[in-house]
Amino acid sequence: MEIKTYRAATMHEALALVRRDLGPDAAVLHTREIRTGWLFGLLRGAPWIEVTASAGVNVPSRLPSPPQGLPPPQGPAPPAAAGAAPPRAAAAPSSLNGPAAAPKWNDKVSGQLDDLQSMLQELCRRSRSAGQGDLPEALFRLFTDLIDADLGEDVARELVERVRGEAPGGELPDPLLLKARIARMIEAEISVAGPIGLTPGRRRLVALVGPTGVGKTTAIAKLAANYRLKENRSVGLITVDTYRIAAVEQLRTYAEIIDLPMQVVSTPREIREAARRLEGLDLVLMDTAGRSPRDGIKIQELKAFLTEAGADEVHLVLSMVAGAGALRQTAERFAAVGSTALILTKLDEAAGLGNLLPVLRTSHLPLSYLTNGQNVPDDIETATSARLARLVLGLDCVDRN
Repeated sequence: MEIKTYRAATMHEALALVRRDLGPDAAVLHTREIRTGWLFGLLRGAPWIEVTASAGVNVPSRLPSPPQGLPPPQGPAPPAAAGAAPPRAAAAPSSLNGPAAAPKWNDKVSGQLDDLQSMLQELCRRSRSAGQGDLPEALFRLFTDLIDADLGEDVARELVERVRGEAPGGELPDPLLLKARIARMIEAEISVAGPIGLTPGRRRLVALVGPTGVGKTTAIAKLAANYRLKENRSVGLITVDTYRIAAVEQLRTYAEIIDLPMQVVSTPREIREAARRLEGLDLVLMDTAGRSPRDGIKIQELKAFLTEAGADEVHLVLSMVAGAGALRQTAERFAAVGSTALILTKLDEAAGLGNLLPVLRTSHLPLSYLTNGQNVPDDIETATSARLARLVLGLDCVDRN
């Protein structure tokens, strides 16, 4: 038994190769579409049709079994010459209309194969029309750079196609011009809130919320130290993170070092009184317990704390170590507490910042601060769209201490 595989651009061409090589009676064992390119067709090479066939395999019919009493089929006839009519089958009982019965079965099988061929050809046509086509070398390098920067393939492909459609022809061969253009595109998608704005004579209460382990307490310590020591503002602290004793002690240590008043509360009623005691300050920073995005009850409990405190701003803290899906889900679930801005932490630990774009597109929240380490009061900066765009593309480096 000899089994051979043939490849061609269309099913019609592949079957023609089978007939020419193995004869008209060859059996098609398997068909599939293959690609000679890589990364979803972005390299040169269109889809091909692969057909596996044999001249010595008897493939059983998928049609219903013939009625009992039908004589067994005769042995295979010698191969017919090119263009000759297929041999006629042996005579069948009169109940099946005599000699015409077998050709009718063959006609049904042939019709099914023709339908399969038509469907596969249509599939190939659609694949070609939906494909990316050939990319210039500079655009392909840009695509791979975006993938290396941890952007998802869909986002990277979208940005590359936008550049391809908008860039003048003279820019396409120049990778530096292309990267500058795509940096401007990303920058336009990034909204920033700026630093926390303070008004003389009016206290501003800012709460930090988010999952466990994202660095809320350390971020609060950095903000408190900067506003107290560098801007000479009066700052107070409130913590409701009584679930972790270590978190309370950590924040208390910072408060003692910087000489800040601090209130520890455990119920929504207590937080109203704590906020009243800190009324005369410029800025009150509120640390909250980490909540799982999947725990709807705890998130509603957090919302009650924020409502009682009368928070002016609610900054959702996200760790850039998390994947794009987790970031997007977290932002969606914490929207229930009234998030007004994003703080991105652990930039120094992230492999790339490409996971940022999907969450910005879905949450529509501006960015306020970036943190890139544990040092207090350092390792924090006000977010700017130009800086973030360059970080996403790897054009700027995150300081890693």
